Amino acid sequence: MVRKIVVVGMGYTGIPIAALFADVAGFKVVGVQRRSERSGWKIKYLNEGKNPIGGDEPGLSELIARVVRKGTFTVVEDMATCKDAEAILIDVQTPIDSEKAPMYESLREVSEKIGKCMSSGSLVTVESTVAPGTTKNVVTPILEKSSGMEAGRDFFLAFCYERVMVGRLIKNIVNLPRIIGGINDESTRRAMELYAHITKAKLVPTDALTAEVAKVVENTYRDVNVAFSNEVALICESLGVNAYAVRELVNTLPNDPSNPSSNPVRNMLFPGSGVGGHCLPKDPWLLKYGLDNYGKFRFYPKIIADSRAINEAMPSHVADLIEDALTENGKKMKGAKVAILGVAFLENSDDTRNTPSATLFYELKKRGAKPVLHDPIVRRFELPFTNNLDEAVVGADAIVLATKHKEYQRLDLKMLRDKLATPILIDGRNAFDDKTATKAGFTYRGIGKGKPEN
Repeated sequence: MVRKIVVVGMGYTGIPIAALFADVAGFKVVGVQRRSERSGWKIKYLNEGKNPIGGDEPGLSELIARVVRKGTFTVVEDMATCKDAEAILIDVQTPIDSEKAPMYESLREVSEKIGKCMSSGSLVTVESTVAPGTTKNVVTPILEKSSGMEAGRDFFLAFCYERVMVGRLIKNIVNLPRIIGGINDESTRRAMELYAHITKAKLVPTDALTAEVAKVVENTYRDVNVAFSNEVALICESLGVNAYAVRELVNTLPNDPSNPSSNPVRNMLFPGSGVGGHCLPKDPWLLKYGLDNYGKFRFYPKIIADSRAINEAMPSHVADLIEDALTENGKKMKGAKVAILGVAFLENSDDTRNTPSATLFYELKKRGAKPVLHDPIVRRFELPFTNNLDEAVVGADAIVLATKHKEYQRLDLKMLRDKLATPILIDGRNAFDDKTATKAGFTYRGIGKGKPEN
């Protein structure tokens, strides 16, 4: 008997997980994608066996092509396909608004449509990241009302969050432990059985609320640690010390598995010109939203909020470095052409979600500069950008390395220098050696590196 799975949302999580299930014997997977102006093209693209995710994604293109050839993976726009599905996975985006509150329009709409279509006995899993309390207080009542069924008895529901990272989507889905949080024991059991087909790592059962908290805490933990590294980088710049050398020294503390209780190991992260992606910029606020709306008492999570503020301010600091370097070269920010190299938030990917390059673009415009965005991989973006490097750098008064794409790391600095009107290089990702850049004729500034001594 063929087991049908529906995956709603063909994005960075939905596509690889749908393809992985479709590669399992006995499964047929239908992806659902809204035919929107921004993403509707994926329907035809995926049905032709093509991978719409750009950049380096090991194994994904081959996997998609294989399951489409086998006839076990198709993509449609009609939610009615949920009617005879054994399991329905929700993988829609859950951004936040200007007030840091979750925007659940897609989640609510999809939940209502699933409820109207799904059969008795179906399992629904929410993989989208949500504020703690959302599965119980948002998804469950919508599904129950639209279906006329009772959650946990007539259908089953679990929060089973993803741990994907662009550049290793398949690897993470298959090899990282999967947290399974059902609304009751039977929901957890059914979700455990389902994910065991594609996850080689441990499946960890818990309840839905605990799983929701764990997901946003995972990403908030990383955001706080990045903020610490960024703050240290600013201190090092002020003192004239190389933050990357400091990081290496801090991280010399060894791991001692023989004595975990007094383990001295440190893992200081890299600083940089900003934090992007779908998760880190919003998940701390989702955690706070869950606390504010469903917690038994309120308090202000200061460390979490202050860390967000530090990370959000890094593009503005990059603009300060540009302005300082321009002044050193007798130039003003107003009217200066600034080439921003990198639109994607992560190297060797096409993922532009919450990219700090956009924040930098707007900050430079505000200060009177003429920023030009460039990326060798990105195909679509909300702001004007170019894939032609010369268009971005020729005649520029400054270059900002915002994304550590391998194409940028292979650049000949002397040839690049000759294309500029003013030889300024701002290194936001520690892609270049300061002495090498200076020798090539650049006025060099780097996050965490300070101003070179004359």
